[in-house]
Amino acid sequence: MTPADLRSAGYRDAGAEESVRAGRSWWDENAADYHQEHFADLAGRLVWGPELLDEAEAGLLGPLAGKDVLEVGAGTADSSAWLQAQGARAVATDLSLGMLRRAAGTPPPPRLVCDARVLPFADAGFDIVFTAYGALPFVADPERVHAEVARVLRPGGRWVFSVTHPVRWAFPDDGGEGGLTVSRPYFDRTPYVETDESGAVSYSEHHRTIGDRVRELAAAGFRLVDLVEPEWPEGVSRVWGSWSPLRGRLIPGTAIFVSDRMP
Repeated sequence: MTPADLRSAGYRDAGAEESVRAGRSWWDENAADYHQEHFADLAGRLVWGPELLDEAEAGLLGPLAGKDVLEVGAGTADSSAWLQAQGARAVATDLSLGMLRRAAGTPPPPRLVCDARVLPFADAGFDIVFTAYGALPFVADPERVHAEVARVLRPGGRWVFSVTHPVRWAFPDDGGEGGLTVSRPYFDRTPYVETDESGAVSYSEHHRTIGDRVRELAAAGFRLVDLVEPEWPEGVSRVWGSWSPLRGRLIPGTAIFVSDRMP
């Protein structure tokens, strides 16, 4: 969205369906720019966030060869392409056709446009479901995503997702000194919303506390195995939005929830 199209930005309510509509149109419109900006960091690998924690080293998904794996909020499907190269049978889904059209891999993994809250797959069809910053930050009703993931996972299957670390919501969205001072209550769950000239929601991002995320998993029948908070890596000097070496060395930027579906 160009500044001319943006009418306002701030914190206000945004319903489930308007958040989905906004998410689809925003990512379609910004797919090319996002791909160009982040291609060097994402291509040929699965990284869990701006700290560049690599699944090849972290192993959060567990063994991959021969596994049926679903990626929700896949974006350009770089992660699914990497999984495919590891011997997994990977399927990439995203709300945005514009993002999936830029899918990587030779050949690219199977791709499907769908809402993560309504997955068009049979029950118990996957061993692993994951998303790296996809889907969950942008939906107003994340419990529906967890419920769908539980439905399509086999008993004992793994569900891993990364999101902006909830504590970041208490700080301004600023990678510099201005982003080091608490400015909002951590417990205020009002979403961040941008609206266009007509007043319609054009972008929304939703906050949940760590406790909220744990309770969501438990309610959907998952057992939390690990909560990973990657530290900022030595030698990485580039800034990715509000993620920066300055902030990354002081406060966590990403939270990765590793869970298994209860038998």
